[in-house]
Amino acid sequence: MTLDLNHYPTLSLASTPDEMRKLSQDQLKLLSEELRAYLLASVSQSSGHFASGLGTVELTVALHYVYQTPFDRLIWDVGHQAYPHKILTGRAEQMSSIRQKDGLHPFPWPPESQFDTFAVGHSSTSISAALGMAIAAEKENKGRRVVSVIGDGALTAGMAFEAMNHAGDIGTDMVVVLNDNEMSISENVGALNSHLARLLTGSFFNGIRDGSKKLLSNVPPIKAFASRAEEHIKGMVVPGTIFEELGFNYIGPIDGHDVNGVVDTLRNMRKFKGPQLLHVVTKKGKGYEVAEKDPIKFHAVPKFNPEDHCFPKAAPSKPSFSKIFGQWLCDMAKDDASLMAVTPAMREGSGMVEFSQTYPEQYFDVAIAEQHAVTFAAGLAKDGLKPVVAIYSTFLQRAYDQLIHDVAIQNLPVLFAVDRAGIVGADGPTHQGAFDIAFMRCIPNMMVMTPSDESECRNMLYTGYQANQPAAVRYPRGSGIGIETQEKMELLPHGKAKPVLAGQSVAILNFGTLMPFAKAVAEERGYSLIDMRFVKPIDEACIIDAAKNHKLIVTLEDGCIMGGAGSAVNEVIMNSAHLTSCLNVGLPDDFILQGKQEEMYGVYEMDEAGIKRQIDQRLQKLA
Repeated sequence: MTLDLNHYPTLSLASTPDEMRKLSQDQLKLLSEELRAYLLASVSQSSGHFASGLGTVELTVALHYVYQTPFDRLIWDVGHQAYPHKILTGRAEQMSSIRQKDGLHPFPWPPESQFDTFAVGHSSTSISAALGMAIAAEKENKGRRVVSVIGDGALTAGMAFEAMNHAGDIGTDMVVVLNDNEMSISENVGALNSHLARLLTGSFFNGIRDGSKKLLSNVPPIKAFASRAEEHIKGMVVPGTIFEELGFNYIGPIDGHDVNGVVDTLRNMRKFKGPQLLHVVTKKGKGYEVAEKDPIKFHAVPKFNPEDHCFPKAAPSKPSFSKIFGQWLCDMAKDDASLMAVTPAMREGSGMVEFSQTYPEQYFDVAIAEQHAVTFAAGLAKDGLKPVVAIYSTFLQRAYDQLIHDVAIQNLPVLFAVDRAGIVGADGPTHQGAFDIAFMRCIPNMMVMTPSDESECRNMLYTGYQANQPAAVRYPRGSGIGIETQEKMELLPHGKAKPVLAGQSVAILNFGTLMPFAKAVAEERGYSLIDMRFVKPIDEACIIDAAKNHKLIVTLEDGCIMGGAGSAVNEVIMNSAHLTSCLNVGLPDDFILQGKQEEMYGVYEMDEAGIKRQIDQRLQKLA
């Protein structure tokens, strides 16, 4: 259902930034109110990221009002802050399709709009990208401005500071807006700080500062005194020392919900040279009371009625794999004080809430710092502790070097619980867990397991934890098939597959949770079915035996075909004396866009009907 923009009279006059810039500054407060109301109405109908966007409404309005987007470059980081940006850049009437198949992308996406200058799904990339664009603008010499907006914890990643260190060193003209929505400094924000920020960006203060530096540049003792005096004056009113040390001119903090104050400050900053940092304090969930009180719960929302101030009660469902993992973690920690659980800011998503509360001394949230998480775990393992790193498949990609150099080369017993493996659904190509099998199976010393159900997942976690080597268990987003898990866990024999059905002609070798599709096909057609369990070490004897006795080997995995589990099977067969035809079913050599899991399984012929169709086509060629 598309909302009628006529119910938002000021917003309807600002459907693009060019239109918005025709409004008087006095109208921006009303525009912000209508934009927030539209965001609430649209996301409650479509589902999606919510609280972060509510907090960036005034900031978004101010940025597009002051800067000549899309000529001036605006980069959002993290991307889920950008819903108001999408609404103001010509996509308001498409918001009902966001995160749906063939609909609006959930994050900034350049193919979708010229206003989306950089694809941002993961965090902490904006300052690096902005610096590159700023240097390009400098070479172009057309007066293009570059602004990055970084927030929602994205500044905790080392990459952001690496970029700031570089920008401060070379002194390129650019603006970084730190959207700080943490509660701890809210009391420092108000009229006084906004007034001081405007003074610090005004011509009087900066004229004195720049003039003094030039005047005293040849008198070292006085220059040093003047520099220290300036730092002390600013230090009394702004907490920006770290940014100043990195070479940025620090402004703020200012109230990010005072749209006119933000406009005035940004307008003053346009004329500054060199790297600038504007510290803006906002409230996540601003304007919707329950989201302000519980921004974590309202970070991403299902469809709901805003008047109810809560989500509809969900029907009872089977436990998610994340919950299975969280329960396993708690069960292991009961008897093992050496277990250490590590997560890069994914406590809720990875099912670790109960563990973090019950075993706080064994729980470490390292913030959005995946590389640090992996090497930190390596350090724990090196001196006798037993780390378990709970990490999304797509985020493990960011720590690939650490996985190889700091864990695998030293053969350290670190267990990786790889959540959100395979197709994840609505978050699109930056979040699909398509590549983990391929990028892990080529690493020496790694054990890689693919559970087909909840019980297998629990046993594999136990097996990997006891393996005394790097091990990974990869499992998908969402619920299992309803298998009841047993409290007692089984240590699985390393690298051994499990025959499920004996049949004729075709053998399906299943890796992971697409097993129900595989079983339905095998039972209907009379095919053999094997649950491979391990990608590495792989059961070569089982594969060769299947190749001896079947006309066609079919591999099935929720991951990329290129370099994946099917490729491992192909390698075994090609190196054997029993060559037979192989069909690899999985994800193609492409980036997978947003869409529900079941929809995308159908699109890529990984569901029951698709598997049958692909087998029939191959058998026809073999006839």
